[in-house]
Amino acid sequence: MATKAEKIVAGLGGIDNIEEVEGCITRLRTEVHDASLVDEAALKAAGAHGVVKMGTAIQVVIGTDADPIAGEIEDMM
Repeated sequence: MATKAEKIVAGLGGIDNIEEVEGCITRLRTEVHDASLVDEAALKAAGAHGVVKMGTAIQVVIGTDADPIAGEIEDMM
């Protein structure tokens, strides 16, 4: 079974689509190569409370576990 971090990576279009990821208090702040590959429904199914898109900057609202999840994603990169 995929971890929450793996599901979020898939929702962001895969590890190769993620240029940068940073955790803050409740959000994953990411920069992706191709925003059209981001699947908001998949991110919400992975537990995201919301998704904010600003061009290739994507914020995934996931709650207080954002920072540890960002660390897991960085380890995958």
